[in-house]
Amino acid sequence: MSESNRQPDMNRRKVLGATAAGVTAATLAPGVILQTVSAARDPGEPVTSDVRWGMLIDTAKCADGCTACVDACVSENNIPNHGRPTTDPVWIRKVKLRDKLTGKLTNMPMMCLHCEFPPCVDVCPTGASFRRADGIVLVDRHICIGCRYCMMACPYNARSFIHEVVDNQTVVAPRGKGCVESCTLCVHRLDRGDISTACADACVKEGHEAILVGDLKDPESTLAKRLKSYPSREIRADLELNTGVRYSNV
Repeated sequence: MSESNRQPDMNRRKVLGATAAGVTAATLAPGVILQTVSAARDPGEPVTSDVRWGMLIDTAKCADGCTACVDACVSENNIPNHGRPTTDPVWIRKVKLRDKLTGKLTNMPMMCLHCEFPPCVDVCPTGASFRRADGIVLVDRHICIGCRYCMMACPYNARSFIHEVVDNQTVVAPRGKGCVESCTLCVHRLDRGDISTACADACVKEGHEAILVGDLKDPESTLAKRLKSYPSREIRADLELNTGVRYSNV
């Protein structure tokens, strides 16, 4: 992986004080996946900040009891289920929120929200946790030491530690025991020019179309237009992380 692809945004983060020592002290209109072709990057070109990949999730379209997005993520990235919920790796999960006053139930897929100012990057002592120029937050497994500071720092509980030896490795999602991992926004798809994620495709296939993927910086993208036309929100906006994943009808 080239330095241009893994160079983190070095702007001062505002969330946790930005050091590992600080940590130790201390989830509309149809969500069509189509995107303007101009947003696709030639696989041979370096990642640039001209694009910022993101996602809009319409909770009103997220069906109660549906796990299509979760199942698709598991299949795409070869994430096994060992029957141990407290320690099995999870890249995306369904969360239910119930309004205490009205009783209204809201279903929300939750994953790494690909923050502009990711606390997981701030606290990583080796630089294994990094944010690409295009906004995707990843883990370099070659230098991850499994300290799990990033897991403690993430306010969304989005990261998992791999406890078991990983069999049947895939080229698109290499994984390894003793490392931390999380949603990659299907970076392997985006890097080859496919403006989609496994979860979004599965949601469309089920007829819900709750997940929309696209370029937040392209004003002509379906995602940017949707965000401009309909109200949406960040989860824990008070932290000022400027998440790449937004939610509507929450």
